[in-house]
Amino acid sequence: MTAARPRPTRAATPTVDVVVPVHDEESALTASVVRLHRYLSARFPFSWRITIVDNASTDRTAEIGRELAGLLDGVRFVHLDRKGRGLALRTAWTASDAAVVAYTDVDLSTSLDALLPLVAPLVSGHSDVAIGSRLAAGANVVRGPRREAISRVYNLILRVLFANRFHDAQCGFKAVRSDVARRLVPEIADDGWFFDTELLLLAEHNGLRIHEVPVDWVDDPDSRVDVARTARDDLRGAVRMAARFARGGGHLDFGPDARTAFDDDGGRHLISFAGIGMLSTGASLALFLLLRPTLGPVLAVTVAVAATSVGNTWAHRRWSFSRRGGGLRRPVAGAVTVTVVGIAASVLAVAIAHALGAGLVGELAALAAAWTLTTAFRFLTLSSERLPSVASGG
Repeated sequence: MTAARPRPTRAATPTVDVVVPVHDEESALTASVVRLHRYLSARFPFSWRITIVDNASTDRTAEIGRELAGLLDGVRFVHLDRKGRGLALRTAWTASDAAVVAYTDVDLSTSLDALLPLVAPLVSGHSDVAIGSRLAAGANVVRGPRREAISRVYNLILRVLFANRFHDAQCGFKAVRSDVARRLVPEIADDGWFFDTELLLLAEHNGLRIHEVPVDWVDDPDSRVDVARTARDDLRGAVRMAARFARGGGHLDFGPDARTAFDDDGGRHLISFAGIGMLSTGASLALFLLLRPTLGPVLAVTVAVAATSVGNTWAHRRWSFSRRGGGLRRPVAGAVTVTVVGIAASVLAVAIAHALGAGLVGELAALAAAWTLTTAFRFLTLSSERLPSVASGG
């Protein structure tokens, strides 16, 4: 093995600590670490360290990791007796003295050209967390249809549950400012693959600024990740986080390092609320009129409002009432409430009009009244879910 040429000078405390979690990776470890070392030595402008974290490997991974740490300047090795990518990151990140902690999967599926754009906003203090994204505009990805479908469905589920802004929770290419990591990581319960998602959900819930970098990414054909089992574990983790947030949990105190959120003015919220409301109302009315001759007014309005109210509520939470200065206290309960109330009010209004023999004009008048009241209820409920202006961020 030929060691890469070290940088002429290196700070005692590095700016960036790049963690490489490994488990039974004897065949890939040397080539990947040497490649990463060469890139950092030749093209990375910040001082750096590579930390190999072995998770209870049963092959020669630990032996090779120690050898690399002895041969390559700026590489260290850590051995853990338990498996878990989240455990590896928790251990290395919280112990690091670097200003920014990052990680990359050992297969280096993500192009290293994205590393500088990933960490630069954190080094400057502009952002708190940075992630590589295979689903953001501009990403260039090569992977099979099964993994692509699972990834997109999983991230869609997250968006429905949490109205989050980040696109790709699972890409193995992330970085965090160390002061932020020291507060976020102890609040993360998962030590496995869901660690990444939990990190991002907590960060966004607390108003931290997440920088997203579209990446070039090529799937590793030798990956031994159990995709189905990982997906099931991730879904259980998402439900757990939704329940935690619904109970009012997940809010962290960032102390004197917090970035104070400024109050949003009403302009953006009102314009967004009105635009989404008009689109949703138009879609509901069109469906009602289309289905009424076949299903009758009561069943038609039930189907029409149910078909649009979930998307309506999600869109309002995503655009009308989201803010980077704070998350939602009740990200699920409020959404469910306004959806159920909207459907019930619409059905009741049409049922009463139909029972009175009011005809189509009367039914539309009843719907107009019900939707006006529902709109007011939706605005009050969803706007109350926004946190007051609090210190959040790092």
